Amino acid sequence: MGRRKLRTLLRIFRDRISLIRASLSLNRAASTVHVAVLRATSVSTSSSAPSDRRLSAVLRYGHGSRITARFCVATLMDRLHSTTDATVALRSLITIHALISRSSSFILRDELSFFPSSGGRNHLNLSSFRDDSDAETWELSSWVRWYAEFLDQTLIASRTLGYFLISPQQGSDGAGEEKVEKVAALLNPDLLREIDVLVSFIELVSNSPESVDLQRNNLIYEVVRLVCDDYGIVRGETFLRLVELGDRLDGLTHSEVTELLGELDRIERCKEKLFRLFGNKKNGDGLWDTVTQMKMKGLALKERMEGWKLVRKENRNSGEQTQFRKPFVGLLDSVPLAVSTVG
Repeated sequence: MGRRKLRTLLRIFRDRISLIRASLSLNRAASTVHVAVLRATSVSTSSSAPSDRRLSAVLRYGHGSRITARFCVATLMDRLHSTTDATVALRSLITIHALISRSSSFILRDELSFFPSSGGRNHLNLSSFRDDSDAETWELSSWVRWYAEFLDQTLIASRTLGYFLISPQQGSDGAGEEKVEKVAALLNPDLLREIDVLVSFIELVSNSPESVDLQRNNLIYEVVRLVCDDYGIVRGETFLRLVELGDRLDGLTHSEVTELLGELDRIERCKEKLFRLFGNKKNGDGLWDTVTQMKMKGLALKERMEGWKLVRKENRNSGEQTQFRKPFVGLLDSVPLAVSTVG
């Protein structure tokens, strides 16, 4: 028996012991939550993602009290932070992703968004995660870190925009019209701030690891599939705001045009990597053409602005030099002339 297979069997055994211990707990409410989380995230001999049945068993705790929902999120986070197994970490992150994107309960997403209570960047805190069991788990660890950062960026973007980016409610009737109205009412600085956080999201997606063959690892394939779906949503949000800012282009200040051009450059730098990751999927909505057109218009506008600024500066300097060369011009006009009479 290989060392890796033996190690996997030992981890499965430990998970089974944890399941038995949770099932025998006298606190039945806590017990059922523990069991649901363990079953959704436990080690498996296959590299499969949690089944819909396992995920639904966790999601249902969002339809009870807020205390139950909070305990469910805390249990899931404890599971994520206590494991050193890359497979368990990825299954835990997929379960968290389901809480954000699939749960019809606002309570679960709300509790997750503010976990821990202090909030802040990288509250998933997996930037130092390493599973050094073997070469493959070492490579899988890079996907754990990237996926955790992706989910964290999803929550950051949601807080900035004022609504959850990837939730069932965003696909409801009327949600699109509400977004258009909300974006149209934003001031230019707020619009640029939202574009900035969405572009950061796109940059993060484009910087995915390239170390694991997606065809032979079902977990990674599922992660990429879920991220691809969310990436399509973020592209739509970005496209909406760029179109709105494009309509206001002639009214932007020089600094706002400069900031916009910076955001467009950042998006363009992601293009090649995103096509390599997703192909034509999610990349054929016209965003790239819009970015190219806006960049050309923005550069032309910036050039005109700087030309006007230079002309005004030259006119001002010319006026100052004329005043310096003829310091007494106009002075005699204010001095009364003496009139002499010859008697």
